[in-house]
Amino acid sequence: MIIRALSAIVLAIGLLSGPVTAAQADEQTPAKIADAKRTAPELIGITHWLNSAPLKLADLRGKVVLVDFWTYGCINCVNTLPHLASLQEKYKDMGLVIIGVHSPEFAFEKSTTNVAAAIKRHGITYPVAQDNEFATWNAYRNRFWPAQYIVDKSGKIVFEHAGEGAYSEIEQTIQRLLVDNG
Repeated sequence: MIIRALSAIVLAIGLLSGPVTAAQADEQTPAKIADAKRTAPELIGITHWLNSAPLKLADLRGKVVLVDFWTYGCINCVNTLPHLASLQEKYKDMGLVIIGVHSPEFAFEKSTTNVAAAIKRHGITYPVAQDNEFATWNAYRNRFWPAQYIVDKSGKIVFEHAGEGAYSEIEQTIQRLLVDNG
């Protein structure tokens, strides 16, 4: 009980301090963030779309959507990219849509040219929304790089994860949602 209370205090302090890295997230929060089953906020304030025309979550109802907050200068984010690429390859034809939301940690990461180069360097083929002003980041109440939000076919967030790892749990959630007709 004491450990749980201390964890909650550490998490609250972390949330008040603003965005943190995945390494800090691992110290502050469990793998699943307890705020699931809320309606996924729309993708707002996007300055550029790469690999796609602009998307709206409302238009993706009936599909499973994985929203991945990342920035190309974050090694923890880069480490998750092969796993996301694998999910994209396995499940894109079954109804999975991955949307990378690039939210820059540093000023140089705001450059669309730099983001496009990183997308090419890492072989990212799914849509990437450039969220330079953190509008979508804030709408999701996100605080971590990287962070994944899985949205079910009805538009509800059913799974959240901050940091690296939980790859099996993420894939199992996607598999379950893809076969669910609800």
